[in-house]
Amino acid sequence: MISVIICSANSEELQSVRENIDQTIGVAYEIIAFDNGNAEKGICELYNQGAERAKFDNLVFMHEDIEMKTEHWGAKVLEVFAAHPNLGLMGIAGGGYKSVVPSSWYNADLEVNGGFYCNLIQGFKYSGREAFLDYRNAKNEKLTKVASIDGCWMATKKKIALANSFDQDLLKHFHAYDIDFSLAVGRQYDVAVTYEVLLSHFSEGNFSHNWEDEILKVHKKWSAVLPVNADGLDEKTLLRYERRAFRMYFEKQLDKGKTYHELMQICWHARKSRIFKGLKWYKMFVDLWRVWGKADNFE
Repeated sequence: MISVIICSANSEELQSVRENIDQTIGVAYEIIAFDNGNAEKGICELYNQGAERAKFDNLVFMHEDIEMKTEHWGAKVLEVFAAHPNLGLMGIAGGGYKSVVPSSWYNADLEVNGGFYCNLIQGFKYSGREAFLDYRNAKNEKLTKVASIDGCWMATKKKIALANSFDQDLLKHFHAYDIDFSLAVGRQYDVAVTYEVLLSHFSEGNFSHNWEDEILKVHKKWSAVLPVNADGLDEKTLLRYERRAFRMYFEKQLDKGKTYHELMQICWHARKSRIFKGLKWYKMFVDLWRVWGKADNFE
């Protein structure tokens, strides 16, 4: 039995996904849908309300621009959670390493092998590219532990969602909630990507200035916890990659008009990370100073 929670911005898409869920879920369910077409509330606030209202112990948070492809996928969700008692959060796409460098749920320009796991049919609402099956299962597993997952489809338990509520005070829009929730749940439970549920996601996402602002809030909040290294990668090597990724990130941000003060704040919060303790952070700061020294804008 599953409570499906949806923050809706399009009534036609909502109706379509309602019908799709009814045809494919295969278990008793309810849909808790919020009409948020005017964007009066952030997704975190509505997801928290949905979790509180849910009458079932198993929750699925999902976007409305989705078509579930797996028959009886609800039964599969229940089966996977029953077989993995420490599983707290499951998605269909995720990253095995969540970097200190601000990024989405996958690696931020780090030269690491793998680390990107997914099983979905990816559509392209904004670019117009042809949809394709994006299947990345480097470990050849049914369930892969990760650091964070994509928020287009997320399965969890009601007790976990209530104990690790979406941070509606920090995130008031529609971005970064999935990373924040993954990191919160991952403190006590496993976060994982399943390859036994397939869906079509019609949108590739929109990485706007608002998205960047929300990502920075999450990175500041979790600066003492990052990086999260579910892949068990060599952290000495990762330190070198992180330093280089920071240089690339700052160069891009300077090109976008970020100021010295704004970038310094990001650098300052990174000092809390375990891989940047002491002189390691100082060395990174020197690297970034060289980047800043090339900039014309030091406001």
